[in-house]
Amino acid sequence: MWLDSVGAAALGIWLYLLLGRGGFWRMAHSAAAGELPREAPAVAGVIPARNEAEVVGRAIASLAKQTYPGAFHIVLVDDASEDGTADAARAAASPEFLTVLRGAPVPAGWTGKLWAVSQGVGEAARSAPDYFLLTDADIVHPPGGLRDLVALAESGGYDLVSWMVTLRCQSLAERALIPAFVFFFFLLYPPAWIRSTRHRTAGAAGGCLLIRRQTLDRIGGIARIRGALIDDCALARAVKQQGGRVWLGLNTEARSIREYRTFGEIGRMISRTAFTELRHSGLLLVGTIAGMALTYLAPPVAALAGNRFGAAAWALMSLAYIPALRFYGRSPLWAPLLPLIAAFYLGATVHSAVAWWRGRGGMWKGRAQAAE
Repeated sequence: MWLDSVGAAALGIWLYLLLGRGGFWRMAHSAAAGELPREAPAVAGVIPARNEAEVVGRAIASLAKQTYPGAFHIVLVDDASEDGTADAARAAASPEFLTVLRGAPVPAGWTGKLWAVSQGVGEAARSAPDYFLLTDADIVHPPGGLRDLVALAESGGYDLVSWMVTLRCQSLAERALIPAFVFFFFLLYPPAWIRSTRHRTAGAAGGCLLIRRQTLDRIGGIARIRGALIDDCALARAVKQQGGRVWLGLNTEARSIREYRTFGEIGRMISRTAFTELRHSGLLLVGTIAGMALTYLAPPVAALAGNRFGAAAWALMSLAYIPALRFYGRSPLWAPLLPLIAAFYLGATVHSAVAWWRGRGGMWKGRAQAAE
């Protein structure tokens, strides 16, 4: 009887996720970008960088090769790097295209990244651009990327547009865990709901985010989210709360070149923000453990015990995961392993809570963040 009850509950969850959660699992590619206006808007890019010498040169070089017809300049803020990040950036582009600032010490109440972004925005705003491109030091952009982002914002009337770039998926750990990272992100933030004015859901991917300067000013600038660890989604939420329109989609050409060689490295990446997603609530953590156990772990356990409801739930779970695997060029044979992958993510979430309670929350590049 209890197996029937657990299996039926899990099956109901997966029927809802497949049919009622905005089709998040389809992994639909970006929509057509639209057309630029006759006079292309001016754009200023802002890149916060802390110890990124290994990747920042390729990121800057890709931005220098943009085919964008309007004014475009990049400001990189070197956030107390110790590895020659600033020199690597300068070597990749001319001073006419790139301004490198040395970041000031982080004030109380700010995360290091957002303080760097705020300084970059302040410098970039001196040229009064129409848009800010907020991107990371490990993102390699396609030559037409900026053109497509601006055209999408202009033609669709969006205040913020963002691409979930394609993450590196080469090491064993990346092949096992990265497709699920995007799958889980879209489950929490379905792109169709983000784009809809009827839903309050707001989200963005900070690796590649374009926002109107007037919109950023209207919400109070980067200071509005100064303590946020999940800063991209916090910014999108602030925009949508002020009546702005937000768009999020996938992009196969914009890529992150950051390497995660081991399971431990990916675990620490997840742990950095997982407990923040739960608003640092022990009660929500307990609920999340119970919910993930019922959603991901119960179906295979029930199925292996011969329960038909559990088997059906496991089959639907695997079916939902296949598009994410295909997006990353992985075999569908990985799909039945999603319960094990979910268990890894659950462990990283528990680790995130423990780290937060020990005063080590949001650890990134040797700095524990003072998050909201």
